[in-house]
Amino acid sequence: MARRSLLWSLLLFYPSIISLIYQTCSSELFNSDRLPITFKFLAAFLGLYFRLCGLSPCSIDLDDRTTMHFWTTNQRRPDKPDLVMIHGYGGSALWQFLGQVGPLSRAFNVHLPDLLFFGKSHTKWPERSDIFQAKCLAEGMRRLGVNRYSLYGISYGGFVAYRLAEMCPEEVAKVVIVSSGIIWTEDQKRELLIRNGRDALEILLPETPSDLRLLVTLSTYKSDPFKWVPDFILSRFVQVISHYRKEKIELVESLLNKTAYYSDVPLITQTHRRQGKVGDIKGHRSCCKSGFS
Repeated sequence: MARRSLLWSLLLFYPSIISLIYQTCSSELFNSDRLPITFKFLAAFLGLYFRLCGLSPCSIDLDDRTTMHFWTTNQRRPDKPDLVMIHGYGGSALWQFLGQVGPLSRAFNVHLPDLLFFGKSHTKWPERSDIFQAKCLAEGMRRLGVNRYSLYGISYGGFVAYRLAEMCPEEVAKVVIVSSGIIWTEDQKRELLIRNGRDALEILLPETPSDLRLLVTLSTYKSDPFKWVPDFILSRFVQVISHYRKEKIELVESLLNKTAYYSDVPLITQTHRRQGKVGDIKGHRSCCKSGFS
């Protein structure tokens, strides 16, 4: 009897894996975008891993001009809290949270949105603010039927998470924000840019392999994932990042032009604040050890 049960389990397991591989490859390899074939294969591989972690891709049309894309849990369990993880600038949910989706999906109902102009989310509306991003994300979560959740936001995603927590206090339970300059003053921003010797847009939207190496160097701690990667491959990365380049520039300009926002940050009640000096790695080292940045 036990052998028969094991046989049936194997017969059901392997076709399901083959089905996942087929679904992932058909959605990533044969889509109509102009991404290099190398990155389509990488995206297909990452998508397969996300599916094995119990997540599925989902695109939601918020209106006739805006589409939000999510990787969201297949079956929400009432004994697990819901967690929304918001990626940073320059990537997407699929690339940002590869190291976290496996462990966290075992403890949470995980929802990973692509912010507008990243991944597969886009809009034809002219609004480029973090407030608009937060409104679209909140509406996307309502369409998914998730009415109470916690937020984790890194880098640019931290700005969006903060705005979302401010706007939707009844829906947002807890907030974790990592490596976001939300309360930076104009002097602190100017000091950082002078230290790097480059314009913020040049750093965030690299046009050459050397620009990309600089961005990665500034974004990582005690590691250089591109150290042995040849320039011709990094050129492909630059090509991918350049998708929606004009709109991404406008997103950064929207944040840089918000001088009043930094001087009068709205208070939210869902956070436990961990203070650290600007540029001080030790201030958020515990988050780095957790694998979040």
